[in-house]
Amino acid sequence: MGAQLSDLAQHKKIELTNISGKAIAIDAYNTLYQFLSRIRGVNGTPLKDRSGRITSHLSGLLYRTSNFVEAGIKPAFIFDGIPPILKEMEIKRRKHAKKVALEKYKKALKEGKKEDAQKYAQAMSQLEKYMVEGAKHLLTLMSIPWIQAPSEGEAQAAHMTIKNDVWATASQDYDALLFGAPKLIRNLSITGRRKLPRKKVYVEVRPELIELDQVLTKLDITRQQLIAIAILIGTDFNPDGIKGIGPKKALQLVKKHGNLQNIIANLEQVKFQTDPKMIEQIFLKPKVTNDYKLNWKKPDIDGVLDFLCNEHDFSRNRVQKTLEKMTIGYTEVEKKTTLEKWFT
Repeated sequence: MGAQLSDLAQHKKIELTNISGKAIAIDAYNTLYQFLSRIRGVNGTPLKDRSGRITSHLSGLLYRTSNFVEAGIKPAFIFDGIPPILKEMEIKRRKHAKKVALEKYKKALKEGKKEDAQKYAQAMSQLEKYMVEGAKHLLTLMSIPWIQAPSEGEAQAAHMTIKNDVWATASQDYDALLFGAPKLIRNLSITGRRKLPRKKVYVEVRPELIELDQVLTKLDITRQQLIAIAILIGTDFNPDGIKGIGPKKALQLVKKHGNLQNIIANLEQVKFQTDPKMIEQIFLKPKVTNDYKLNWKKPDIDGVLDFLCNEHDFSRNRVQKTLEKMTIGYTEVEKKTTLEKWFT
């Protein structure tokens, strides 16, 4: 879920060509869930191989990543580690929501309501251990770097962006801003034509760039105050937030009282289920690592073909063409990098 800060953040539409040649740290779990949710059949069923193993996430990972490489983007996928203890409530809430969605999905199928079935199927997506392992293996074969975060993937991606090892963090959630990422890109993995829920209307989804400094300057607040706003409206570590407080009201409270401690002192009869100072420290001092390498190379064509086509029943012809496209993309990036080094 993440903190709902869309009303306060300035979004700038960009194209993939705008970030050509740049390294982007991508929130892997967030992205894989998008693939599981969106890449489905008519009745909302995910793609599967002959053994019944779900492959929607592998399909998205191959074809979407190849588009990145073809555009000259250098992606690095960051995987979540052990979540903070405070996230336990949100994890339980998500599991319950998926169970409810499963029951509604079965009912919709029984009643022949295909569109409802698709909606509930998206909500019940579950990323299993074998899917994560398969995704990491495919990335290795594609020669795309992936990093195992010690805790929150967005925190690690933000850390890498702060260090300038990558140009931006990519995620649908706004938490990367709370972790200090100077630049956040949304919609990177869902760029393209999308149908609006329950409507026969399609919209063009484009990547959006959000810059932390611009957000803070426009709101005239500090990052710590932005974190206070997030805690008031709800984060993954206190999903419910404070009843009756939305982004605009939270901003008013921050402007009036200055910091989280003063806000809490002036809120009458409000009890946090989780210590807000502990939540604040998760964002200010997250668990991250410097033990990573960022190297991009041409894909292992035979390895990818064996894994996807022989093990998971992908179309050999389509995968082959995609890998050829990736190889050409890397060649162009290498030429551009060589020219840049020559003239600097």
